[in-house]
Amino acid sequence: MPELEQALAEVAAEMAERTDRGDVATYIPQLGKVDPKKFGIAAVTNDGRVLLAGDAEEAFSIQSISKVFTLTLALGNVGDALWQRVGREPSGNP
Repeated sequence: MPELEQALAEVAAEMAERTDRGDVATYIPQLGKVDPKKFGIAAVTNDGRVLLAGDAEEAFSIQSISKVFTLTLALGNVGDALWQRVGREPSGNP
């Protein structure tokens, strides 16, 4: 598992150096308080080990990313029939 730990550490180090990560969404108060330089990554192995790198232990507001987990669960339960009831389009477009 040292390869995975090393990969996570490398990703976190690379992201710490980047300056082109965009801006936080200030129209959402909780997100407006976030330091845009923060980056954390975590992985759980199939044997239950939790590997962390960067700012992974920092608490943060997950906002809409929670929709990805819900969608994944629903897709796992009903398969492609899900797309008969759920549309797909990006939000935040002008």
